[in-house]
Amino acid sequence: MKLPTVALVGRPNVGKSTIFNKLIGKKVSIIEDTPGVTRDRIYGDVTYKNYKFHLIDTGGIDITDGDFNKEIIIQASIAIDEADIIVFIIDGKAELNANDFKIRDMLKRSNKKVILAVNKIDNEKRKNDIYSYYELGFDNIIPVSGEHSLGLGNLLDEITKDFVEKEDASIIDDKIKFCVIGRPNVGKSSLVNAIVNEEKTIVSNIAGTTRDAIDTPFTYEKEEYVIIDTAGIRKSGKIYENIEKYSVIRAMKAIERSNVCVVVINAEEGIIEHDKHIASYALEAGKPIVLVINKWDTIKDKTIDEYTKKVRNEFQFLSYVPIVFLSAKTKKRIHTLMPEIKKVYENSKREIKTSLLNDVIRDAVILNQPPSYKGKRLKIYFVAQKGITPPKFVFNVNSKGLVHFSYERYLENKIRESFDLEGTPIKIEFKNKNEQ
Repeated sequence: MKLPTVALVGRPNVGKSTIFNKLIGKKVSIIEDTPGVTRDRIYGDVTYKNYKFHLIDTGGIDITDGDFNKEIIIQASIAIDEADIIVFIIDGKAELNANDFKIRDMLKRSNKKVILAVNKIDNEKRKNDIYSYYELGFDNIIPVSGEHSLGLGNLLDEITKDFVEKEDASIIDDKIKFCVIGRPNVGKSSLVNAIVNEEKTIVSNIAGTTRDAIDTPFTYEKEEYVIIDTAGIRKSGKIYENIEKYSVIRAMKAIERSNVCVVVINAEEGIIEHDKHIASYALEAGKPIVLVINKWDTIKDKTIDEYTKKVRNEFQFLSYVPIVFLSAKTKKRIHTLMPEIKKVYENSKREIKTSLLNDVIRDAVILNQPPSYKGKRLKIYFVAQKGITPPKFVFNVNSKGLVHFSYERYLENKIRESFDLEGTPIKIEFKNKNEQ
């Protein structure tokens, strides 16, 4: 089941980002103290009651010299195009202006459900002013204050009114699904074709449950797989292909339905920030990852070892992820990919015996005592695995406030050294001794 997508649109300085951060429940940044990850995010997932949806924050739409700022209008158009519901945010302390009416016209043409959120309504008197905004022609008008978190529950109720509740996790599909994600023009479609043609056991092309992904079932070594390809461009024209943010919307939709994420990088162009951005979404979703360096046939001045060092340096937050070098076009080394996909998937389901886990952690603590803080030192009483996909480990301790992030990283590294968890993220949680 695909998650619905909701886009926030409006002119600059109406408070879109504040509302975005409040709806996703945090100031949006990813994995502090981790090098190599872009921190400014304009995509996220919202969980409300028993519903979940993607949220996109767009740049403020403005008119420059009688025309829209081109890049912003293209990005906003893409967001509107991808969205199931649009939240049009306007400034409740300001008069309507030409920008608001231009945006209104765009949204009317989209034929999507539009909710008008009048922001900065932080007292009862201002609530009475919202009726003047009916001249924009939208029926759903909700007063909110992003800054003071007022009215956001009403907004979420309206957004999720017709949504289906989250799918029951007990429904098991035994096919291994993996998505091929990456920025435009890294060779995603070529890679999908190379994998499927290599096996020559394609069953059929089935329109995916997301708007633009194609699900392709095939068999590899007597096991059934489904590739989710995100490369198709629905809108004609180079301009859509070149907007990199579009590829993130695509990636997010594919990631949610996948067991494994294959992140494709163009060896010829090298690694750019956007590659890390896309990979970070797979990491944040807790999915196992394989990094593919495509177009390897074009690299003449570096060995695999040299390029691996470069990739490891750029993707320090994915140090545990396998790297595959191949050429989708020539099919050189294409055979090395499927075994890695299978391996990281199996590692994400790995269950570790409690006794072995505790032996490893006990030895780790003897080797390197936790640092003391204000005369107190962290004590680890017991550790147990409490989940898979990804593996989750719960540490019972004397005080979780004594856990330093560097020591948590040390414990993760010790677990990884002792058990094969290549390719899968792992989650570590600390609980005080009597905490439920």
